[in-house]
Amino acid sequence: MRVMVVHAHPVETSFNAAIFATVQESLRTGGHEVDACDLYAENFPAIMSRDDRLLYHKVPDNRALARPWIERLEAAKGLVLVFPTWLFAPPAILKGFCEKVFIPRIAFTLVDGKTHGALHHLARVAGVSTYGGTRLQALLASDPPRKLLTRTMRAYVGPRTPVSFHACYDVDHLYERRGRAFLDKVHAAFARW
Repeated sequence: MRVMVVHAHPVETSFNAAIFATVQESLRTGGHEVDACDLYAENFPAIMSRDDRLLYHKVPDNRALARPWIERLEAAKGLVLVFPTWLFAPPAILKGFCEKVFIPRIAFTLVDGKTHGALHHLARVAGVSTYGGTRLQALLASDPPRKLLTRTMRAYVGPRTPVSFHACYDVDHLYERRGRAFLDKVHAAFARW
């Protein structure tokens, strides 16, 4: 299966970069083809300009917002988002990716004012995120990154598509053994895909 793995961290030596590498390695070990998408390295144009917003609902012209990445998503059968949680939200570049790639007729359709998911070609979806805060702090903030995966993405792919989320909390106090244990957990999860 072809899996698009989207990474959203600007530092190539970060723990998130290690997670990104682990996800790729695990998927390849499992026999999957990996499309590694590093949003920062690829200079993804995350800002939604006035012209972009005016184009957003104009199907099929809206594909111009992020055509290369939309085509990669359409070619994938699986999607994994790897990102840090900053201020209890994904980084701006990932938010921009979602706004420009998960657009009408690609991620959803609007019928009589109701949204219907359109990413039915995806067989699996997952997210892996790190948090500076604890799980309790994330819960008190309603944990928007988890909801991005478990609610929004589920709405796009449908109720039968497996959607998973893996979180490493309190990374500001991450020591080597706990970091290694989380990478092992990530490896095991994606090796079973």
